[in-house]
Amino acid sequence: MYRPRPIVSLPADTDADGIKLYTISASDDAVAIAPYLPRLAAMKQARAIPWSTTPAFAICHEAAKARYLVLGWWGNDNEMFIAVAAQDASGWVEDLARYSFCLWDMEVMWHERNAFVETLYGEVPSLAAYRAKRMGDR
Repeated sequence: MYRPRPIVSLPADTDADGIKLYTISASDDAVAIAPYLPRLAAMKQARAIPWSTTPAFAICHEAAKARYLVLGWWGNDNEMFIAVAAQDASGWVEDLARYSFCLWDMEVMWHERNAFVETLYGEVPSLAAYRAKRMGDR
C-alpha cells in the first residue's frame, strides 16, 4: 500500500561532478549514502558523458527489499536519460528488464523535470541555477 516516503536532498558537494543527490527511505530512517557512492562512480564512468557540465541527478533509494540507485541526466535538448542499478544478493545489477524506478522515484523526477524547464529550457539557460534548485526535505 502506498504511503509517502521521506525524500532528502543531499548537500551540493556530495558529488564532485555536481550531480544532485537525493535519498528515499522505505523505513523512514536516514539513508547511509556510503554504500551508493562507489556504484554511482561506476555508473558515471561507464558512460561517455561530461558529468561536470551535464544536468543530472541520482536517487539513492532504500526500498523495502533492496537498494536502488537511479541516475538521470538531460541530453538532446529536452530528453531525460535514465540508468537504474539494484543491489541484490549477487551485488549491484544494472538490468532494465529486471529493475526500474518506482513511483516514489517519480516524485523526484517530476521535481527535476520542472527544475530543468525553469532553469535550462528557457531564454537564459543556467546549469548553476538548475543545480541550486533542489527538492525540499520533507
